[in-house]
Formats: sequence, C-alpha cells, structure tokens
Amino acid sequence: MIEYLEFDEIQVVLKAVDLNQANGDRDLALLSLMFNTGARVSEIVGLNMSDLRLIAPCSVLLRGKGRKERTCPIWPETARLLQKLAQQHDLPLTPSTPLFLNDRGGRLTRFGVRLILMKYVERAASKHAALKHKRLHPHSIRHSTATHLLRSGVDLCTIAHWLGHVSINTTNKYIAMDLEAKREALAKAKPLLKGRRGSQKWRQDRNLIAWLSAL
Repeated sequence: MIEYLEFDEIQVVLKAVDLNQANGDRDLALLSLMFNTGARVSEIVGLNMSDLRLIAPCSVLLRGKGRKERTCPIWPETARLLQKLAQQHDLPLTPSTPLFLNDRGGRLTRFGVRLILMKYVERAASKHAALKHKRLHPHSIRHSTATHLLRSGVDLCTIAHWLGHVSINTTNKYIAMDLEAKREALAKAKPLLKGRRGSQKWRQDRNLIAWLSAL
C-alpha cells in the first residue's frame, strides 16, 4: 500500500510550520516546493540557487535519475517563499550555492528532509487524527503530488513528464492507488445485488402462489 497525503492533510502539515521558530521559513519553502513539484528527495537536496527562476513564469530545474534534466513550473506562492528564504539567508544565485541548508550551513541531506517532514506530520496529527495512522516518508510527498494532479484532471502523459518518469507505465500505478477515484467509480456503478433482497413481487402473482401450493 502506497501512502500519500490527501489535499486537506497537505494543508494541515504546511500550517503546522511555525515561521517564528528557527528554520521555519526554510521548512515551509522546502515542503511547499516538494508538494508543488513532486520531486524526488534527492532532486530537492541537490538544488542550487541557480536552478530557480523566481520571475514569471516561475520554475525550477530538476536533475533526475541519470542526470536527466526537466523544468517544473512552480506556483507564485512557492516562488515567494523561496525568494524570501534567499533574501533572509543572503543566498547568492550561483551554481555552487545550495538552496536548502542545514543547521551547520552545509547542504541539507535526505535524512534531514525526513526528520523535517516527520516533525510537522506529528505536529499536524494533533489536529488531524488520520495522520496518526499513516507511515509517511519524503517519497510520500511525491505520491501525494501525483495523486492531486490526477484528481485535478491532468492527463497521465503530463504527470509522467512532471515527475520525470521514463515510462508512463510507472505513472499508471497512481490510478491503481487512488482510493478516492475508486470510491467515486463505485458510487456511479449500479449495485449488483440491487433489488434481489426484499424484492418479492412473485408473492403478488396469485396464479403462481396457487401452483406452488399445489406442489
């Protein structure tokens, strides 16, 4: 079972970030960018300041498996968070400047991203009980983005390019894992047993009852 966050759960997690605490601005920009792009955690921690385009149309350059590059659009809200982060930490737009830094001033690691995510998921779980029962990790954000795009009506080919999938067959798994889509499909389908139970119109046929009684 692939775990992912529903849209309302994503919002609760983002709201759990306290901008008044240390690294609050970094954490909100980090999680927002991950939800926005659906990028792999390795792609996120490998980002440099020069990979950002923070003027319209806003985008980020991601380097996926095999160093394959793709450009992913980002929402203006995400761009503003990244712009604020760069200004507060005086990050120059150079190829050697990491976008996300740890407490020691070095590049944030995959393990660090995991700790950040779990910190806010646990905090959000106090207000959203469903989060307590989910086993989440950074890749769950990628699954969440794909599911949200699928439910928004984005076609599979676009989602595949968005996520950097080599084959669309990899993207097809999100159709299988989308429980909400399955529930909607089930609601549209006619129940197979509808009318079988409790439907006893045959009892109103007097000729049939008389024949059965004579058996």
